[in-house]
Amino acid sequence: MAVVLLVDQAVKIWVKTHMVYASEFPLIPGQDWAFFRFIENPGMAFGIEFGGAYGKLALSLFRVIAVGFLGYLIYQLIEARANRGLLACFALILAGALGNIIDSAFYGVVFSDSGYHAPATMFPPEGGYAGFMYGHVVDMLYFPLFEGVFPDWLPVWGGEPYLFFRPVFNVADAAISTGVFCLLIFYRDFFRQDVEPVAPAESARVDLVNVEAL
Repeated sequence: MAVVLLVDQAVKIWVKTHMVYASEFPLIPGQDWAFFRFIENPGMAFGIEFGGAYGKLALSLFRVIAVGFLGYLIYQLIEARANRGLLACFALILAGALGNIIDSAFYGVVFSDSGYHAPATMFPPEGGYAGFMYGHVVDMLYFPLFEGVFPDWLPVWGGEPYLFFRPVFNVADAAISTGVFCLLIFYRDFFRQDVEPVAPAESARVDLVNVEAL
């Protein structure tokens, strides 16, 4: 969790203080499928918004409650000596949620507004761009892997252009998605109850007792 939070916040602070809004540059020189693209969103992961100022506040409070629940759940799993893979998945989800909560709670107070001509500054004399819990989440990872046109026979989207992968996200979003994905893929292993094998000698003794009982 500490590593995810450190990387997430370090990248976000660098982007806020070194890039102007909506600017981008390739992560790999000469390639056009991986970019650093600076945007901000007031809503959920991958740029999904959630209805105005009251929706923003409700979302921030929901995140705080969810983080508290996840923290308690992880504590209970540690006490129960749960599978380490399961703990790692929940830790990734919790770290990602905390990373985005930090943006929402403090970035509006700490940073000036990001402009199209100059990067934001930390602790501006005139104050931040928003109040506590009303900050925007910083996104920067953009991977437009391929694009094309849907076939004409496809309902609704037939003939429409598409781009995969369109959303811009951050390290915290990636941590949450990775944790959830691994839970879905490996849940059988995480919740499997291992049965201790019976030693050959013990098995033979049990069989002998059963024969004598007959």
